[in-house]
Amino acid sequence: MVIVVVVLGLASRAYGGQIPLVLETYAGDTLWSLMVFLLVGILFSKLSTIYTALVALGFSVLIEISQLYHAEWIDSIRDYSIGGLVLGHGFLWSDMVCYVIGCCVGVVGELLWYRKVG
Repeated sequence: MVIVVVVLGLASRAYGGQIPLVLETYAGDTLWSLMVFLLVGILFSKLSTIYTALVALGFSVLIEISQLYHAEWIDSIRDYSIGGLVLGHGFLWSDMVCYVIGCCVGVVGELLWYRKVG
């Protein structure tokens, strides 16, 4: 699932002009937080779904807040493709909403998965 989410997130950036504007604008950040949710779930599999979402949301918010800090060393990391994808470039309040939505998608997906499988 992580690979699918990453591919979709990268595609939303690469093919932005070919998808609806709302997806072009918000899909990448929403999928980014969903990816963080999935990775937290993999790394800390003993956490409950809610704690997984809270950790993922907290991490996403901290990364967003870090975008308010601009020093030469961190901006040089952001200049690399992977650095820019992980750390972002500029703080946006709308990204916070995207992170909440992405984590909620993860929670709902996980609950549906366990309902279907379990």
